[in-house]
Amino acid sequence: MRETVLKQLLQKIPAVHELQKHPDFINWIAKQNISLEKGTQALRITIDKIRQNLRKKNWNGALPGTPEFIEEVLQIWQDEIKKKYKYKLTKVINASGTVLHTNLGRARLSKNALLHMTEIASSYSNLEYQLANGKRGSRHSHIEEILTDITHAEAAMVVNNNAAAVYLILKALAWQKEVVVSRGQLVEIGGSFRISAIMEESGAILKEVGTTNKTHMYDYEQAISEQTAMLMKVHTSNFKTIGFTESVSAKQLVQLAKTQQNLIVYEDLGSGVLYDFSIHQIGEEPLIRQILSDGIDLVSFSGDKLLGGPQAGIIVGKKKYIDQLKKHQLARVLRVDKMTIAALEATLLDYMQTPEEIPVIRDLIVSVDVLKKRAEKLYNTLFFIVKNNCTLEIMDITSTVGGGTMPGTEIPSIGLTIQPHTLSVETLRERLRTGQIPIVCRAWKERLLFDVRTITEEEISLIGNQFQEIFPS
Repeated sequence: MRETVLKQLLQKIPAVHELQKHPDFINWIAKQNISLEKGTQALRITIDKIRQNLRKKNWNGALPGTPEFIEEVLQIWQDEIKKKYKYKLTKVINASGTVLHTNLGRARLSKNALLHMTEIASSYSNLEYQLANGKRGSRHSHIEEILTDITHAEAAMVVNNNAAAVYLILKALAWQKEVVVSRGQLVEIGGSFRISAIMEESGAILKEVGTTNKTHMYDYEQAISEQTAMLMKVHTSNFKTIGFTESVSAKQLVQLAKTQQNLIVYEDLGSGVLYDFSIHQIGEEPLIRQILSDGIDLVSFSGDKLLGGPQAGIIVGKKKYIDQLKKHQLARVLRVDKMTIAALEATLLDYMQTPEEIPVIRDLIVSVDVLKKRAEKLYNTLFFIVKNNCTLEIMDITSTVGGGTMPGTEIPSIGLTIQPHTLSVETLRERLRTGQIPIVCRAWKERLLFDVRTITEEEISLIGNQFQEIFPS
């Protein structure tokens, strides 16, 4: 009997060519400027999905054969097309309090970086052209001078990310040679990329020394041989080892290298800091120029972490080694495009003039008093919208830096907790996350927690609009 009913329902589903004649179909594809072919293809997919749902007893809509069914089919079809042609990459409001949220794109760019990037991307530029003499130029030149000014390095270059910088340095300067690294520094960065694996791929030979918690100078001294090309130091920016520990400083490695011939000292900083956060009692990250002042040959770091710029791998250090890297064939494979160069150039100029306008720096050093006022504004925006459905409370919390940076560092912040009464916490969290402008926040003790450190003043009204949709008056 059930099979008979199902068969009858399936037979009542109108054919695609019949639905094509429906005024709503004709008018909508004309309004959306979609071709008949693409509109028909989407309609066919919609009908197939409905058939499958009927067979699986997952269809809760109107029954085939009714006018309501036709309306529902065409609505689902429209939604499918809208979804197909909608941007997958979208703006997200970060209410988590994690400033460098890797999953949410890490650093936000400054206004100057955005303006410069847009101008360069929308027009021709002197990317590899010398305007002074009309000859071919190098894309490295736009960034190198300002990087050397800020870091006091002899030379600099940029590749597409810091993992690429590590790979290029090892490939170009230590291929089939030994690279000495402390066991305690064989880190794994995001996406399961390991220093040891990158080294293996580069053709360099890893020589581990010391133990997880302790590495001494004599460990390095005993490891050096005729096959040694490099002493590599990896800054453990994404974790912290405490307790019974000992390590060798970059300055000590430089002194050791001076006793050898052609031995390179290289430090992979991971994040890398140009701004002194210690004056605000935030973290203990070493400044690039301080490390270089110890005489280290090469340093690499990321562009989209504490620097606050676009994704990039920045290499600074001795000119003779940078020149070798620039000439290596991999440099072209790993090079950055004009938009990255433009955004990075503008970010670095911000450092030289108004570093506090770089969003990462601004968000990390903002005062608690400012955050309190921002939390009060968010509270007042939401109160009359959710007063019958949620309880709101402003409270003292802590933020994290994120991005595998400054592990264990907690920064005093202000949060707004939201305790829903008519929805579950997870339901409300999901509806915020899947709204027109997704909002990502924390779940905390049967409440949602909005950390205002990572919420801008402009975003408060957008958050209010989202809650208005969820809790209409």
